[in-house]
Amino acid sequence: MTDKIRWGILGAARIAANQFNPALRKSVRSVLAAAASRDEAKGREFARTWGIPRLYTRYEDLLADPDIDVIYNPLPNHLHAEWTVRALQAGKHVLCEKPLVLTLDEMQRVEEAAQSSGKVAAEAFMYRHHPLTHAVQEIVASGELGEIRLMRGAFSFFLNRPDDYRWDPAAGGGSLWDVGCYPVSYFRMLTGSAPLTVQGWQVTAPSGVDASFSALLRYPGDILAQIDSSFATQPYTTIEVRGSKATLWVPKPFLFSSRADLFITQDGRQKRRSFSLPHLYLGEIRDMEDCILEGKSPRLSLAETRQNTAALLALYESARTQQPVHLRP
Repeated sequence: MTDKIRWGILGAARIAANQFNPALRKSVRSVLAAAASRDEAKGREFARTWGIPRLYTRYEDLLADPDIDVIYNPLPNHLHAEWTVRALQAGKHVLCEKPLVLTLDEMQRVEEAAQSSGKVAAEAFMYRHHPLTHAVQEIVASGELGEIRLMRGAFSFFLNRPDDYRWDPAAGGGSLWDVGCYPVSYFRMLTGSAPLTVQGWQVTAPSGVDASFSALLRYPGDILAQIDSSFATQPYTTIEVRGSKATLWVPKPFLFSSRADLFITQDGRQKRRSFSLPHLYLGEIRDMEDCILEGKSPRLSLAETRQNTAALLALYESARTQQPVHLRP
């Protein structure tokens, strides 16, 4: 390996151009070395814009490039597991956009490929690596809020592109898979556990995917949570954690610019704390750099991804059957 980690990108996705690539430019330990796009014209424009020296028109050719150390996979959801496994088998580390998998069978294939290859595979929940999130974890763990009783989380926006793959059930579309996964992941992080029981409700789009989703989740310790997600409202996010002593509120827990705030309310008095990072997506890049260069474990383990996936699948099953679903401990 050279003195910098060499990244390759599968596809020319909007999230790569708008978020990942600008963050990668801020890293001193990484370089964007190659990309692959099946749409050659789109790929050439992507490579020209970002100064990418090598462009492939086949994903397989990017994985075969011996000068690539790690793959960023922002392909549509139904392609995440397949190309993550293939990249691992080609000897590459992988940072894959969420959701990493859509089934537990896919999860097992990713786990086996990571184990046999000795390479790191991580799900790209960018918020997990931000100082704001770390502060929330510390506050909850410290007991400042008292015993945690209730939690509430939401992530919604208006998806006005009718040809977007997120409207396609065959591509792993749906608001829960796309953005409802954030509060589910967040509450798993805070509780250290998957939910014990979930109850979900959905409003479906004409294509059959959930345009809006709402759910109740019960965690060990009698902690109750509410989540919702939607493609049919104005942008909205929140995380609220209510304890026996105080309430913590994060108005922008997932998407924010250079500054983010949290608020703690106790006995009618509110205090605010602010946090910053050069770029929201830089943290997940640094996490992969630490794994590759220093041998650290990723902040978000595959075991945690497995639990989050099981919870999301249980929520969909509940919405489909209109019954609560109990998860295995």
